[in-house]
Amino acid sequence: MEELRTSDFYYELPPELIAQDPLEDRSSSRLMVLDKGTGQVSHHVFREIGDYLEPGDCLVLNNTKVIPARLMGIREETGGTVEVLLLKRRDNDIWETLVKPGKKARPGTKLVFGEGLLHAEVLDVVEEGNRLIRFQYQGIWEEVLDQLGEMPLPPYITHKLQDKNRYQTVYAKYEGSAAAPTAGLHFTRDLLKELEGKGVDTAYVTLHVGLGTFRPVKVENLKEHHMHSEYYQVTREAADKINKAKENGHRVICVGTTSCRTVESACDENGHMEECCDNTEIFIYPGYHFKVLDALITNFHLPESTLVMLVSALAGREHVLNAYEEAIRERYRFFSFGDAMFITDLHEGVVPDVGEQNGDGDQVGNETGERTEK
Repeated sequence: MEELRTSDFYYELPPELIAQDPLEDRSSSRLMVLDKGTGQVSHHVFREIGDYLEPGDCLVLNNTKVIPARLMGIREETGGTVEVLLLKRRDNDIWETLVKPGKKARPGTKLVFGEGLLHAEVLDVVEEGNRLIRFQYQGIWEEVLDQLGEMPLPPYITHKLQDKNRYQTVYAKYEGSAAAPTAGLHFTRDLLKELEGKGVDTAYVTLHVGLGTFRPVKVENLKEHHMHSEYYQVTREAADKINKAKENGHRVICVGTTSCRTVESACDENGHMEECCDNTEIFIYPGYHFKVLDALITNFHLPESTLVMLVSALAGREHVLNAYEEAIRERYRFFSFGDAMFITDLHEGVVPDVGEQNGDGDQVGNETGERTEK
């Protein structure tokens, strides 16, 4: 296999296609289905995802919860403004953070937030210029953070989020992420209930998403890229459900790249899962052999990102980039609040009887004779 370069994963995206706001109805996002074997695509609405799932399939969802990790404050000594982004809890009240402006946040610098509700001191400068900060407050940390913190939206989203919960999945449970596992944003409770009623199993895993998700790959040779570390946990119940699906010949369908990275990190060489927790730096790019995942529900990712490399490992770089070109032509919405893609092998899984596809994979009609959305 020829050596791939970061620039091999570049594509041109018109900026107006970057979704700035979530849709009112989560499940009304568009859904592109990509056959990983042939590269053929078809166009749907997300709430139709059940047409492509079978009884016994296991959906793996990441139940991490985004914390309102962006804090706006001042330097106690000068009154200069400062922005602190919480990255990882190191100890009870000590966090690894990203501080802007960083140069002035030297060890010993004291910070104040919320007119004195929260005080902090910079303790140390660590890897990649991040700061270790100790916080001091009265009461319960989560309540103070909820009062003062803002959702750490990705840099490409410039609109202010009106409702904090729209950057959480409906099944978010365990706090710890600096970014949402965005493929899960398309699911509503009703849709999950509908899939359950159809016999689709759901396994919940936890991976706390770090800001490394948005960091560009700075090296041209992929093998030189160092992945950020993220904490994950797989319960006994989740491991059993995933193993059961594999043993019975059903598919394991990961919702999002974070669920994918969790199961591929937690399994043994034969794809068997056990209850576990650890940190992972797994970097999945073309040439990788998937041991657990069979299909993936995901969003449309940034050019040259590790995420577009992961989906290319599953469906092939050319198939993915061709599908992205089609999505741009069809004016799909991209990135965190954007539309969804389901990558599967249509020859192995179910092919719904919702009409024919033409040679380009476009949906041309369903059994009611209506044209489906393109």
